[in-house]
Amino acid sequence: MSKIEINEQDDGLELAKRMAEEEDGIGRRPTAGFSKWVVAFICVIWSFWQLSIASWLIMDTTFIRAIHLGFALLVVYLNYPMFKKTRFGLKFLTVTDRIPLFDYIIAIIATLSALYIAIDYTGMCNRYGSPILRDIVIGMVLVVLLLEASRRVIGPALPVIGIAFISYSFLGPYMPDLIAFKGTSLNRFVGQMTMSTEGIYGIPLDVSATIVFLFVLFGSMLDKAGAGQYFIQLALSLLGGFKGGPAKAAVMGSGLTGLVSGSSIANIVTTGTFTIPLMKKVGYPPTKAAAVEVAASTDGQLAPPIMGAAAFIIAEYVNVPYVEVIKAAAIPAFASYAALFYITHIEASKLGLKGIPRSELPSFFKTLFSGAHYLIPMALLLYELIVVRHSPEMAAFHAIWLLAAVMLFQWPIKAYFNKEPVGPAIKHSINQIFAALAAGARNMVSVALATAAAGIIVGVVALGLGQLVTSIIDVLSMGNIFLMLVITAIASLIIGMGLPTTATYIVMASLTAPAIVSIGGMNDFIVPLMAAHLFCFYFGILADDTPPVGLAAYAAAAIAKSPPIATGIQGFMYDIRTAILPFMFIFNADLILHNINSWPQGILIFVMACIGNFAFASATQGWFVARVKIWEVPILLSVTLTLFRPDLISSWLGIPHGQRYWAYPIGLVIFGLVYLMQRPRIPKDAPAPAI
Repeated sequence: MSKIEINEQDDGLELAKRMAEEEDGIGRRPTAGFSKWVVAFICVIWSFWQLSIASWLIMDTTFIRAIHLGFALLVVYLNYPMFKKTRFGLKFLTVTDRIPLFDYIIAIIATLSALYIAIDYTGMCNRYGSPILRDIVIGMVLVVLLLEASRRVIGPALPVIGIAFISYSFLGPYMPDLIAFKGTSLNRFVGQMTMSTEGIYGIPLDVSATIVFLFVLFGSMLDKAGAGQYFIQLALSLLGGFKGGPAKAAVMGSGLTGLVSGSSIANIVTTGTFTIPLMKKVGYPPTKAAAVEVAASTDGQLAPPIMGAAAFIIAEYVNVPYVEVIKAAAIPAFASYAALFYITHIEASKLGLKGIPRSELPSFFKTLFSGAHYLIPMALLLYELIVVRHSPEMAAFHAIWLLAAVMLFQWPIKAYFNKEPVGPAIKHSINQIFAALAAGARNMVSVALATAAAGIIVGVVALGLGQLVTSIIDVLSMGNIFLMLVITAIASLIIGMGLPTTATYIVMASLTAPAIVSIGGMNDFIVPLMAAHLFCFYFGILADDTPPVGLAAYAAAAIAKSPPIATGIQGFMYDIRTAILPFMFIFNADLILHNINSWPQGILIFVMACIGNFAFASATQGWFVARVKIWEVPILLSVTLTLFRPDLISSWLGIPHGQRYWAYPIGLVIFGLVYLMQRPRIPKDAPAPAI
């Protein structure tokens, strides 16, 4: 156990925990009677059903999607009150200590409306395109209750966007010429949204039901088993003694936690509880301490092999095996994390900070072996995903049962060696397994609703709006691929302020990914479809800490007791080094290893991308080995351009494309010259940094 004592009773930490609980699906807390256990019971049944369809239970995919959505709607209406504050004098709409009869009724109606496609599947197939009155009524009830459930869990942004698209689908013929749309009929709308797999029951909901749930459940089980605390203690034992060590530990700990967590706020509460106070202790200002944790936790969703729910949807949209998404995302993600390590180092250099004395840190090897059992299920997951190349759902299922075995035996074994009663330890193990099953289902509610509600937008686009969107974007960008990418990035950041990452990606990918590829083709520039989808994915994630709404910044600021807006701005400044990557891999597909299968070539690209990102971080943070002078900024940016875009530099120099990597030495030489220029200005009281 670490010698470092952290006060977990801090008011800010409690606020951050409440934010995490709200994001993780804890709305009401009934205190007595049947209602105290009903949501947890439903969540456990949901988890068992999801494990069943991943192993022995064979069902039609439409049935799976309908039941998955039905469970999500049932949990939402039983778990979340309509309002957080009393409205119109109707207190039962804000009750949190019990479940009102009204919400029981709405929950049952919503669930049945979601299951309707499975209940009358044969009849709906026979009359597809010609819905009867019952189909229309139940379909519209589903749309309304789905948007209301999304509002309760996610907030108003996604329902508002959904209503706007629905309205547009009917009012399109009456719009100005630029955005005029032929529109649709009520019959066609209902058929598209609720009677087919092109709307609510589309690919995003399928991925949520078959793959994402299992990975979220795996992450919840790891958390209940204690792996989150293990990761941060391991990171501290390894990195805490270096300059700015707690910040480096925050980056590593959040990266490891992010492997299995799709929530930035959950990452912050898990790792920030320890790292933010430690960063403040060694001298980081509260705002910067919180911002480092925000940047590290937000980017956890970029880290292969899991990368959050949206990455699995990318595989379905691009129609490639999931391992190809891992391959494409590897270099940008790890280069981003390497640059964040570098930023923590130069921040520590600017502030003249030291690390934590080794005497106050846990032993690395003792810490490593104390939680080695957590690494076994993760190793199995990686082995099955990358080596054996089993499907993601099969890999996750096998990792889950192995982790369940670890959870079942770890506390009894500890009790035995500590000469404590084994019986209570076994009971605790079983309780934790069931708690993890319930938590996994709760955590899935927001993802299931985000994918289903975003399916409405996808369905409207599929009604014929897609080509119009491409044309509108083409007009707005004047056919310029650079301007179009900037518009897409800004739109993703704005939309993402109010939406979960998964929903932001689905919306932007549906609207802009085809446009990026098409407009690139119009300019005789080939954009790989994978690059276009990753572009939308990256900016959807970066929206998590974009001021003024970024909830991740509010959670970290609550722990650090720093101003939330200032924390968000500082976190965004740190994340600029991530924001540049999507622009680079759009124009240099080598960065996503497109058509590259050589390990030496891939490693070379990775190393150069890291150094290029270091140069960019120095330019934006104002420090390399000494304070950066204004005239050194363009020189550092030229290093970034050379190492990220050797193809562009080689074309300027007349070097054949096949020999483009000869441009790398140019960038390295320029970077070395900047070091030599700054060397005389290295602060006297600071040790010469390693290059």
